[in-house]
Amino acid sequence: MKLVIGLLKGFAIVVVALIAIAYLLPSEVTVSRSTVISAPAEDVFPHVNSMQATEAWSPWLSRDPNVELSYDGPEEGVGNTLRWASDEPSVGKGMQVITASIPNERVETALDFGPQGLANAYFDLEPAEGGTAVTWGFHTKLGMNPLARWMGLMFDGWIGADYEKGLANLKGLVEGG
Repeated sequence: MKLVIGLLKGFAIVVVALIAIAYLLPSEVTVSRSTVISAPAEDVFPHVNSMQATEAWSPWLSRDPNVELSYDGPEEGVGNTLRWASDEPSVGKGMQVITASIPNERVETALDFGPQGLANAYFDLEPAEGGTAVTWGFHTKLGMNPLARWMGLMFDGWIGADYEKGLANLKGLVEGG
């Protein structure tokens, strides 16, 4: 009996320690990836300033050929909105809307993943030797949820590879077109 009580006390101490440590972890996560596309910004910009245009290079849509997509608002720029729904867990369900658009420089979006939370993403386009440096970034606040803070440590690994694939797809599309 003493062994069981000792194990329960030990387990409780570990759980409390993990929760306490979680509050020392970052409360926000930022992930970004960059590439240089051999084209001027005006050739890249239309591909990031329209949710419809992202279908051609998105790293996620190829995971589920049956994903349901719907669009609202203007065809491009601020207010252009994508809603998606998929039974594939890595695609899921959500909404993304363009919230800011500076021609040939920057596009900002707001993401709503439903119960999984809110986030923001952006594309920065800057002149670079040989073309345009494109940075795709993601930012989210994790709040006071200790589990979310532990999960925040894994965001770069989860999202980073997808951003790299998406940028490679975008690069191929723009340079090949």
